[in-house]
Amino acid sequence: MPKTSKPVSAEEIAEMADRGEDISAHFTNSFTVVRRVNVDFTAPMLRELDEEAMMLNVSRQAVIKTLLRDALDRRHLAAKSRQAH
Repeated sequence: MPKTSKPVSAEEIAEMADRGEDISAHFTNSFTVVRRVNVDFTAPMLRELDEEAMMLNVSRQAVIKTLLRDALDRRHLAAKSRQAH
């Protein structure tokens, strides 16, 4: 992954891909599987995930993990913001 001062969000990666930039560095396979889970998706959601994966030229799993990480990060930031007030 490129060295940056802050993590890159899924939206930023998608925008980079839209501009034709190489985003492959954001999708490495260097991770440790802690636990596998099964998740059921509706057919329309799977189509959306597959379209996103094709657009970004990454696996469906990479899209799911990136979007989930982004959502969790936003949730944590929102919680910190509420605590600060």
